[in-house]
Amino acid sequence: MIYIYNDFGGTHTTALAAAYHLKLIPGGRKLTKKEILAVPYFNKLNSSDMGKFIFHGIDDDGNPVYTVGRGASKHMITAFNNLSLLLHEKYNGNEKIVFSNTSPTVPFAMTIGGLFSRWLKIDFIGVPFLVLGAKQCYRNVIRLVDYTKKSGHATEEKVQVLYNDSFK
Repeated sequence: MIYIYNDFGGTHTTALAAAYHLKLIPGGRKLTKKEILAVPYFNKLNSSDMGKFIFHGIDDDGNPVYTVGRGASKHMITAFNNLSLLLHEKYNGNEKIVFSNTSPTVPFAMTIGGLFSRWLKIDFIGVPFLVLGAKQCYRNVIRLVDYTKKSGHATEEKVQVLYNDSFK
C-alpha cells in the first residue's frame, strides 16, 4: 500500500500527518515549538514544489508514505486518481494507493501562518501562527492518520481517495 497525504501546500498538515504516520513524533500530547519545527518538510516547501511527491519513509507495515501539495486545483486529486488507475491497468499494478486529504484539519491560524511564511516570506509573523495552528489541530491530524490507515486496510479498491470532510 502507498499512502499519499495531500493538501494545498503540502508542507504543514501533510508533513505532520506523515510524521505521525511514521511515528517520528509522539502522538499522545501537544508538540513543542521545537518538535513542530523539526518535523521533516514542515514549512520548508514552496510553490515550486507543488505537485511533487515527497517521500517521508516506510511505516511499520512496510508501506511508503508520501506527501504532495496540490495547489488550488480541485482537479489534481482526480488526475492523480485517474493516473494511478491507468498505471494499475496498463502495467498490472497491484499496490493499493490511498490519497488522504489533510485540508479539513487546517485551522485558521495555520492558514494565516502559511500565507505569511510561505507566500509573503515573513517568517517572524508566519511561524508563530503555524506553531499555534499545529498545536490546535494535532488531535484531528492524528485521528485522520488513524482513519487513513484503517480505510486503506479495509478497502478492496486499487486506488482510494479520502476527502476527510468529517475532520473539519
